[in-house]
Amino acid sequence: MPPSLIDNAKRARQLARAIASDLTLYHEAKILDGIANDTLFDVMADEIEEGRELFKSRVTPEIYDMNIYERAIVDVLVKSKGHVKSKIW
Repeated sequence: MPPSLIDNAKRARQLARAIASDLTLYHEAKILDGIANDTLFDVMADEIEEGRELFKSRVTPEIYDMNIYERAIVDVLVKSKGHVKSKIW
């Protein structure tokens, strides 16, 4: 029996942040390079999309439409790397 879809925004945020954290854990050097060279969303496009598809498969359509995953990507992959020297900021 497949697990039920997440229909709670708080649980969905936790899932999205966990996915984004995994991206950071496994692709730290790529993320740092992408931020430093202002190419983050280009160099991480495949990984971010794979995470998005995973998130989408685990939540209801209403929750997915709330852009929770995108916010988690910005919070975890971008904001947490504010110390990296970059022309972005």
